[in-house]
Amino acid sequence: MRRRILTTTALVAGSVLALSACAPSASSGDTEAESGDDVTLTVWSWRTEDVEAYNAIFDVFEEAHPGITVEFEAFQNTEYNQILTTGLAGSDGPDVPMVRAYGQLQPNIEAGQLEPIDGEVEGLDEIAESVLAGAKGKADGKTYAVPLATQTLQMFYNKAIFEEQGLEVPTTWDEFIEVNEALLSAGVTPMALGAKDDWILPIFADIVGSARYGGSEFEQKVLTGETDFTDPDYVASLEIISELQPYLTPDVVGVGYTDSQIQFTSGQAAQFPGGSFEIATFRNQAPDLEFGSYQVPLPEGAVLDAPVSPAYADGNFAVNAKSENKEAAFELLNWLATAEFGQLVADELNQFSAIPGVTYSDEVMQEAWDNYEQGQAPYLLLVDFRYGEPLGTAVLGTEIQRMFLGETDAAGAAATLQTGISQWFTPGQ
Repeated sequence: MRRRILTTTALVAGSVLALSACAPSASSGDTEAESGDDVTLTVWSWRTEDVEAYNAIFDVFEEAHPGITVEFEAFQNTEYNQILTTGLAGSDGPDVPMVRAYGQLQPNIEAGQLEPIDGEVEGLDEIAESVLAGAKGKADGKTYAVPLATQTLQMFYNKAIFEEQGLEVPTTWDEFIEVNEALLSAGVTPMALGAKDDWILPIFADIVGSARYGGSEFEQKVLTGETDFTDPDYVASLEIISELQPYLTPDVVGVGYTDSQIQFTSGQAAQFPGGSFEIATFRNQAPDLEFGSYQVPLPEGAVLDAPVSPAYADGNFAVNAKSENKEAAFELLNWLATAEFGQLVADELNQFSAIPGVTYSDEVMQEAWDNYEQGQAPYLLLVDFRYGEPLGTAVLGTEIQRMFLGETDAAGAAATLQTGISQWFTPGQ
């Protein structure tokens, strides 16, 4: 069976158009479909690191669905949004695009580029509503895609380093600080963080601070207008970031995200605050690395009474409104909503499937999932505050960088965040 795999590097605007023009034409697939010949579906994604896994996954689909061939194409993550927008606006976009979730899905919906899938795909009602929310239109409430995965945010740790230093997973905030102090004294970077890439910083903020400001409880209050991001509890959660700076990678703003991953997998750093999406990367970079994860204990003054793992729905599969292979595309989407695909997501992609009933053979994944089930919270700024410009995550990422550089404090960062999202967010709507 034939598949063409495309991975991009840095592109100028003209290159984006050229890439889109080179993609297989939907109209040619329509000719095949009408004549009763085999149909080739193009699936686009930003997951360049998962090309081999997706090819193996779609082999399973093709075996059970003769007459349909899937060509999976992966593009550079940082360029994917523009490439997809160009492709969907023209006639040469994918039949089935992987699309973003929550606020970043809305432009595609508002432009009429995606087909609603309510009533067309079975099994959607079995997906958790909080996860399915990432695949719905904000204005019309319709479902436009099948959710792919749930990402949970926790603290990863190197078991060998902990054992060498006589350390145990902390269960209280005092123990958490003691662990970091001990690592620092031993000449080991306690936590690897690449603050040069500002997108990781709101993730770090929620890993250490969600329980402090109130997690889901705060979410409801800020959405209804009962409070806002200048709330003392939210400011206090950002103050934790400054308190923990001595335990982070030295010159933290000068270190990139990829470099911080290497610091952890090479044993230069003992802990890594990140998402469950890191597990596959860590496995690939250091197959022999023994690591686990834990929820950061409750800091002093925490609103919640138990630690939490912030989480969000990550990625969806949709149908291009201009695809002329819609029947086959919906056949694929129905399969993407099955337990068979969900298990493949767990086994081949090392991701937490959005489909219920999946089991995890990887012990690190199971541990992270167990942590999440014990205490859950939304990754607030991604789930609720990326529906307008500026994005909440973008504002806070920049502000945390400024905090690290001594250019602002927690109260200033919170005030700037509130000012930013107030440009488009109206409580209660």
